[in-house]
Amino acid sequence: MSETRPRRVSSQRFLPAVRFVAVALCATAFLLSGAQAAKKEKTAAAANTSVANKAAGPVPVEVKRSAKAPRGSKTDRSDKVVRGGRNVVASIRQKNGRTVVAVQRRSVVRVETPARQSFGQLAGLHGTGDVLELKSSVALVIDQDTHEVLFSKNDHAVLPIASLTKLMTGLLISEAHLPNDELITITQDDVDTEKGSRSRLTVGSALPRGELLHLALMSSENRAAHALGRTYPGGLATFVSVMNAKAKMLGMKDTRYVEPTGLSSRNQSSAQDLALLVNAAYSDATVRSLSTSPEYQVEVGNRVLQFNTTNRLVKSPDWEIGVQKTGYISEAGQCLVMQAKVAGRKLIMVFLDSAGKFSRIADAERVRRWVEATHASTVAPAASRSTATYQVAG
Repeated sequence: MSETRPRRVSSQRFLPAVRFVAVALCATAFLLSGAQAAKKEKTAAAANTSVANKAAGPVPVEVKRSAKAPRGSKTDRSDKVVRGGRNVVASIRQKNGRTVVAVQRRSVVRVETPARQSFGQLAGLHGTGDVLELKSSVALVIDQDTHEVLFSKNDHAVLPIASLTKLMTGLLISEAHLPNDELITITQDDVDTEKGSRSRLTVGSALPRGELLHLALMSSENRAAHALGRTYPGGLATFVSVMNAKAKMLGMKDTRYVEPTGLSSRNQSSAQDLALLVNAAYSDATVRSLSTSPEYQVEVGNRVLQFNTTNRLVKSPDWEIGVQKTGYISEAGQCLVMQAKVAGRKLIMVFLDSAGKFSRIADAERVRRWVEATHASTVAPAASRSTATYQVAG
C-alpha cells in the first residue's frame, strides 16, 4: 500500500489576488485624499466668498483662481477675484495662512438722455425776455371787460396746446345739451396709444356723461374726454369737425384740432386764440363750475375713486378763479389758461410752453402780484389806460 503524500501549495497562486488588493487599497486612499482636498478647497472658497460679500454686499460672484505656489514654499499664496456686478471688484489673497481682501469700486459716469425739447424751445421762443422774467415762452394777460392788453409775450406764436384742448371739448359737450345721466362705457378706442398715458378708468368702466365731463375738465382725464368725443352724435370725426367749426366761429384763426384730448401735438393754437376760447368758456355755467371744482368722487363698479384738480390755484384763498384748464405734453411744455379776478379786475390769462413742473403756477403768481401792484382797478381810470386793446368775442 502506497503512502499518500501531502500536496504542496505554491505561493505563486495567491500573487494576483494580493496585487489586486494592493491596487484597490491604493486607489481608495487616493480617492479619499482627493475628496478631502476638494472639500477643504470648497470650504475655503465659501469662507472667502463670505468675506467678499461682507465687503461688497450680496452680489453675483465670479471667481478666478491663480496657480498655487509650490508646496513647501514660505508663502502659500492663492489669489481670487470676486466681481460684484459691474462696479465692485474684490481681490482675495491667502498669504501665510491669512486672508487678505481688497475691495475696489469703479467710478460710474451716468449719461442722462436730454429731455425732449418743446416746439417753443426749438423755435427759440425762450430767448425772449420780459420784465416779469416768466418761465413761459408765451404769455398774454387781458382785461376781460375793457379788452385792454396788460401783458403780452410771443402771443402770436402757434404752438401745441396739450390738454387745453379739453376746454373746447367740454364747451361743445355742454352746449350740445346731451343727457348727462346717459351711461358711457370706456372702450379700447379710448386708450391712449400715442403717449402711453395711464388712466384709472379701465376699459369696460361705465360712467354717466356728466361725470365724464367733470373728470375731463377738472382732472384732465384723457379717456373721459375721448369717450365724450367718440359718443357725440355722428361720432368722433364729426366731433372734431365741430371743434374746428366752433374755433372758426369764435375768431380763432390760428387754431386747429385733430382729436378731443390734446395728446396730439397737432392740436395747436396761439395765446390770442386761446383768450377767445377762455372768454367763451366763461360764459358757460357748466364749464365754469366743473373746471373750478377742487375734487370729485366717482363710483366705478364696486370702487369709489377720488379725483382732484390739476390746478392747485383753485384751492388757494388768494385766487378767485372763474374758469381754468391746464395742459402738458413734451411738445407743448406746461400750459395754463384762466379767467380770474385780480385787484378788482376780471382778467384772462394764458401761459404756454412754460419750462418746469411748477413754473406755470409761479408765472401766474408773478402776474397776480404785478397786477395788484401796478394795475389795480381803483387806480386805473379809463383816461389813463393803455390804448392797446384786444377784441374778445361773446
